[in-house]
Amino acid sequence: MSNKKGLLALSPLFLLIVLIVAFTVYSVDASHKDTNLSLTVAFMISSIYAIAISGGMPIKSRVDTYSKGAGANNLMLMLWIYVLAGSFAASAKAMGAVDATVNLALSILPASMILPGLFLAACFISVSIGTSVGTVVALVPIAAGLAHSMDVNTGMMTAIIVGGAYFGDNLSFISDTTVVASQTQNCKMSDKFRVNSLIVVPAAVIVLAIYAVMGIGLQAPTDIPEVEYVKVLPYLVVLVTAVAGMNVMAVLTMGTLLCGVIGVSCQLLGATGGYGLFGWFSAMGNGIIGMGELVIIAMMAGGMLEIIRENGGINYIIDKITAHVSNKRGAELSIAALVSMVNVCTANNTVAILTVGNIAKKIGDKFGVDNRKAASILDTFSCTVQGLIPYGVQMLLAAGLANLSPMDILPYLYYPLAIGIAALFSILFRYPKRYS
Repeated sequence: MSNKKGLLALSPLFLLIVLIVAFTVYSVDASHKDTNLSLTVAFMISSIYAIAISGGMPIKSRVDTYSKGAGANNLMLMLWIYVLAGSFAASAKAMGAVDATVNLALSILPASMILPGLFLAACFISVSIGTSVGTVVALVPIAAGLAHSMDVNTGMMTAIIVGGAYFGDNLSFISDTTVVASQTQNCKMSDKFRVNSLIVVPAAVIVLAIYAVMGIGLQAPTDIPEVEYVKVLPYLVVLVTAVAGMNVMAVLTMGTLLCGVIGVSCQLLGATGGYGLFGWFSAMGNGIIGMGELVIIAMMAGGMLEIIRENGGINYIIDKITAHVSNKRGAELSIAALVSMVNVCTANNTVAILTVGNIAKKIGDKFGVDNRKAASILDTFSCTVQGLIPYGVQMLLAAGLANLSPMDILPYLYYPLAIGIAALFSILFRYPKRYS
């Protein structure tokens, strides 16, 4: 593919990045604080442009390709999770579950330990359930509630959860990225875990230390209300069932039903914070509507990225990156660059690994790269990129649950950046030595 055609295929993505940066810079300006520059507009403009430049086929065929990407099976699954997450989060908040859980955390943990405590909780849960999405759904509402109670930046508190969620996404034995990376590189998951942990655990320890230092001097509210333990139950059930391996959609459905039972019971018994049956329905409806923008963004992203793939944008990236490899270090760097660029174009780390996995295996075999190190590179760089793009599933979901823009969270995402740097150093400085 010619440079001109390849760059044209990727140009909708360049336009999107330019628009996101422009919107962010404009919104940061104090004189424009009242202007609502929704990311939906950036995605709409980029999508229209992507369809417009797709020459060589009728407009209906272009729209069909776009619609195919917007309605892909894996994307639709994420949209149902958005709907259920919005329903659960709003039901829980309306009957006081968030406040009760926040009060419980404040009564157990000293204020200085809230930040590292949240990060450790996110790491533990994500390793246990193997999904960053489930971790975000379970913990972001609690983190946002703590931020409001302690007068701490909500974007930072949300970012702690999102970062910790990628710890398990990257390392857990039941994470789909671990499974796919190990399978495509033909190595055991236990071996991949061993190499991967040597690369990223030091980064996790450093980030934990940073949060511990940042937590010094934080003040908890002086008057912590009495904990209503029954209202903490929905979050405990969600965490326990998720850790037990139950499907995330079933977990969220169960959590929403439990919120309804507790909320309606509280009103019938005259307790505080309850709601009637139709009050519960109203809360669920508000939660679902609150996820509407994220659903639209996710669908437009899926459609635009399918147009880019159909026009050869991903193949262009693969051809260009693999053309100049000459040694083992270069081979590892090319694998890292490949999965990173494709992840930017697909906004799905599992799909990115699947797309380039076989090519990465061929590159690794040709230049003698240890397949366990190759699997770790694929997984770690895909998690880094997925954690930093503002249109990734996890970021959009976290932003919706915390009632923020993804750009409010992005500056505080220390862990995804830290593991990316650690993985890059492992390539440049050839460690772990045994596998390099």
